[in-house]
Amino acid sequence: MSKGNILIADDDAAIRTVLNQAFARAGYVPRATGNAATLWQWVSQGLGDLVVTDVIMPDENAFDLIPKVKKIRPDLPIVVMSAQNTLMTAITAAECGAYEYLPKPFDLNELVAIVGRALTEPRAKVQPVRETRADEFPLIGRSAPMQEIYRVLARLTQTDLTAMITGESGTGKELVARALHEYGTRRNGPFVAINMAAIPRELIESELFGHEKGAFTGAQTRHIGRFEQAEGGTLFLDEIGDMPMEAQTRLLRVLQEGEYTTVGGRTPIKTNVRIIAATHRDLQHQIDQGLFREDLFYRLNVVPLRIPPVRERKEDLGDLTRHFLRQAESEGLPAKSIDAASIERMKQHHWPGNVRELENLVRRLAALYTQDTITVDLVEAELSSNVMEAFDGSDPGDLDISQSLERFLAEYFADFGGELPPPGLYQRILRMVEPPLITAALAATRGNQIRASELLGLNRNTLRKKIRDLDLKVIRSSA
Repeated sequence: MSKGNILIADDDAAIRTVLNQAFARAGYVPRATGNAATLWQWVSQGLGDLVVTDVIMPDENAFDLIPKVKKIRPDLPIVVMSAQNTLMTAITAAECGAYEYLPKPFDLNELVAIVGRALTEPRAKVQPVRETRADEFPLIGRSAPMQEIYRVLARLTQTDLTAMITGESGTGKELVARALHEYGTRRNGPFVAINMAAIPRELIESELFGHEKGAFTGAQTRHIGRFEQAEGGTLFLDEIGDMPMEAQTRLLRVLQEGEYTTVGGRTPIKTNVRIIAATHRDLQHQIDQGLFREDLFYRLNVVPLRIPPVRERKEDLGDLTRHFLRQAESEGLPAKSIDAASIERMKQHHWPGNVRELENLVRRLAALYTQDTITVDLVEAELSSNVMEAFDGSDPGDLDISQSLERFLAEYFADFGGELPPPGLYQRILRMVEPPLITAALAATRGNQIRASELLGLNRNTLRKKIRDLDLKVIRSSA
């Protein structure tokens, strides 16, 4: 007995054949076409229990077709496939009413499983479609980790759920929060951000909830807090791990009761905001240390969203670099291109500062050099300069990086507001130091691992293992 009839639309004959065979083996009855007109004809006739369609077809874009399909058959599930693997593709698919979006190339077993769920789960209410532009929001990347982020974001924009964004500094957590707001149900309301680490701890409650005149020494007038500013919109609580325990208790009440009181006030104020929190800290470790409320964590962590560091998405470096070059040009810097060897060199870098570090590098390259094309020599010079700054211009034999390390650690500990950072500091510092150190040794020896191991004082097999574990690219110079 058939599990259901599947309508397939893709202008690639090979993909149609593969999908036909896969769905037939899974017990479905497939019917495939290479154009949107035939798909529309089948849907209009009431055929099919589910649609699997590519976005770009010869005669019509699927995103133009799907709203028409939803008007006549609102309960027909539609799975969208696309080689245009961008955030806007995922969001547009969700806004059009697609059940799911899959970037090409996709896993065939995953697609069959999605179809099975779509035919058995209750239908979700579709949000109204709005006009979008492909370049409207700059979340960049085609890597598998970013594709998963896009898919989760697309689902979240159709809800009002609280989200917790985690990731290292510089990965773009606020950018993701803004995307959730700009394409979510509260897009017409304000987006208000507050960084807990940037506000004195004794003022956080006042900043969040506001205060009444005379509430404390210096409170000369009534102060409107961020909750009131964000009414009807989204409140982004950045670095939530730096929130003092007293403020955590008040925030928990807001999440539980939907109301708060100002500092010095007595009348509860109803609030209607969406909360998105973010942190680079290990909140579970802070809970174990008694520094963060476990009940608040579960209230905030309704939908966890981890943003990958650059070292986990190095295939996105080319797209990110070209985006930042275009951005620099739009701001008045000279137009520049970048060659493939430069991108490969960037892939060898560990990027401890993540996307923020890359953006700063690209701006320097655009501003400081006259060449129209950024070459690997320029990239090497800029990346090496970050390490060479620690040499203080001295002879390499007199190398002493202790002062630079002391400055870094001072800033690192300052980020924790006088509290101890989570355990594992030695390994974190080692992970930051090893990749550029090994990369520099390999560059100095033109990729000769025997000479590099001697230079570093490491066993050759140890060096090979570190190159493999750290995913370092070894490029041998022909010079």
